[in-house]
Amino acid sequence: MTSYVAACVQAATASFDCEKTLEKLRDFTADAARAKARTVLFPEAFIGGYPRGASFGAVLGSRTPEGRDQFLMYHAAAIDVPGPVVTELGAIAKQNNIQLTVGVIERDRGTLYCTVLFFDSAGQYLGKHRKLMPTAMERLVWGFGDGSTLPVFETDIGRVGSVICWENYMPLMRAAMYGQGIEVYMAPTADPRPIWVSSMQHIAAEGRCFVLSTNQFATRGDYPADYVSNLPEDPEAIVCRGGACIADPFGNLLAGPLWDREGIITAEIDLNLIPKAQYDFDPVGHYSRPDVFSLFVDKTEKRAVRYGETPQA
Repeated sequence: MTSYVAACVQAATASFDCEKTLEKLRDFTADAARAKARTVLFPEAFIGGYPRGASFGAVLGSRTPEGRDQFLMYHAAAIDVPGPVVTELGAIAKQNNIQLTVGVIERDRGTLYCTVLFFDSAGQYLGKHRKLMPTAMERLVWGFGDGSTLPVFETDIGRVGSVICWENYMPLMRAAMYGQGIEVYMAPTADPRPIWVSSMQHIAAEGRCFVLSTNQFATRGDYPADYVSNLPEDPEAIVCRGGACIADPFGNLLAGPLWDREGIITAEIDLNLIPKAQYDFDPVGHYSRPDVFSLFVDKTEKRAVRYGETPQA
C-alpha cells in the first residue's frame, strides 16, 4: 500500500510492572487501530521503563549496595528477546492488524540493552535494533549495540527502521539508514526538549523519508513512591513532557508536537511523496558525491566469546 494512517502513542510506562505496561500497550494499540492506523509507534524503553533521574548509587570509583538493589529491580523489569513478552506483542499486532514498533529494555544475561522491536500486521516478529550509543548516564545501565541490529524491513507499509533518541544526532548512523532505503523512519526518544521536534523535521527533509517520533509523557507519580532519584517529590510534577510528532519527506509537520498529556497522534502517509521529494535531493543517490565521501557499515555481530568459529578479524 502507498497511502495509510500512521500513529504515535505518547504514554508512560507502568514502572517496574510489565503486565500493567502491556495492558496499556494493548489498549493504546486498539485505539490506534480504531483510528484506522496501519502502523503504531511506542516510546523508547516503554516496556521496562526509562529510569529518569536515577543514579543507581554510582559515583566515579564506587557503587553503593542500594544502587545495586535498584539495578536488580530494573534488571527484573526487563524482557528476554525472544521470550513470552515478545510473543504477546506479536499477538497484539495480529489482533489489531497493525504494524507495531515498540521500545523495550532487553535483558541478555547480566546486560541490559535499550532496544526497539518490530512486528508486522500478521503478528510476525521481524527483528530488533539495539541502541548503538547510550547517552551519558545511560551507559551505566545499558550495553552498546553493534552493527548486526541496524535493520530496515520491507513491510506492507514501506521500508521501516528505527534510530533511538540521540543516535539521531549521529550523522553516519543516519546515513546508514538512508543507504538501506528507509521510508518510514521510527525515532522513539526520551528527549522532551522542543528542539527535538526541529531535529525530526530536519531528518525527514535530509533523508527524504517520513519520520515518526514519540516519547513518554510522565509525572513523578508514574514512578513508585520509594523510587530513588532526583525527581521532584510532588506526584503531579511533570518529569517528561512528551513531544510526539510526525513529519513528511519535505520536513513538514503532519501531526504534533503533542505536549503535556498522554495521547495518540495520527497522520496520513503517502509513500508517493518520497520520490517527489527525492527529485531534487537524494542523500545517498544523485546528491551524495561518492567520489568524495563514502561510509562503510560493519553489520557483523560482535561477541566476546566465540566457540568453534573463525576468530574475528
